[in-house]
Amino acid sequence: MNAPQPEIENVVIIGSGCAGLTAAIYTSRADLRPLVIDGYEPGGQLSLTTMVENFPGFPDGVLGPELIDRMRKQAERFGTRYLEGAVRAVALDRRPFALTLESRTVHTRALIVAAGASARMLGLESERKLLGHGVSSCATCDGYFFREREIAVIGGGDSAMEEATFLTKFASRVTIVHRREEFRATKIMLDRARANPKIRFLTPYVVEDVLDAQKGCVEAVRLRHARTAETMTLPVDGVFLGIGHEPNTQVYRGILDMDEAGYLKTRDHTHTNVPGVFAAGDVADHVYRQAVTAAGSGCRAALDAEKFLTEHP
Repeated sequence: MNAPQPEIENVVIIGSGCAGLTAAIYTSRADLRPLVIDGYEPGGQLSLTTMVENFPGFPDGVLGPELIDRMRKQAERFGTRYLEGAVRAVALDRRPFALTLESRTVHTRALIVAAGASARMLGLESERKLLGHGVSSCATCDGYFFREREIAVIGGGDSAMEEATFLTKFASRVTIVHRREEFRATKIMLDRARANPKIRFLTPYVVEDVLDAQKGCVEAVRLRHARTAETMTLPVDGVFLGIGHEPNTQVYRGILDMDEAGYLKTRDHTHTNVPGVFAAGDVADHVYRQAVTAAGSGCRAALDAEKFLTEHP
């Protein structure tokens, strides 16, 4: 007796953040009945934020989790289905593509990778608890909430210098905390930060704790000198992580083209090097990393996938 043939999806979307859900809205309205695989961080980085005030259509702002929930329901209304879990392995050498999850394998004619990028964290319990409550990884998203407040930016690369410089538009003072005396930042970015009167540097200091998780808000950071081990407490109202992002592309290494930082390379808009595989959102964008740009690229990927399926059924 022949084994039953596996069900083949028209399009699978990996990732349920802004890019993935926008792609789901468009592909479902095209009657493709997309399947969204939630991924390791359901809802993406918006699900970890509080108030979002720069997404069009919400003059009073909207909570990040609420925005994601609305998009999720909108996509579901048109026929999108959801599957919990994360992709562990992919076979993209032939169509239909095979995606291996923890407990099953999914086959699909087209694939949209919208797995996002995760902010690099310090690994502190207090940092995790205060994420979205004074701890942030996005200055352009959250800087507005810290007008005339004191802020610490953690890191020593271009990301930290760029975040710190941007935050001086709002903060009364920005302190860059770095664990080494030397900086990885390019000279032009470092010189720009050093020339800003609102920015000061604390080196070489390691962040030991963010205070005060029990109160549910940031009041200070506890620092340890990297050489002397002497500790100090720096009063601040916010902590911004400027240690970069990690694109969630590990499973595609050696299969999809990516740059040296691991971001997927696209051509002709959202096409990857594998026909039928498209990339959207922060997984392919290390420049803007905004909800609205992620949504825009999700739309483009969906339209590209729809056209591909019309030409390659």
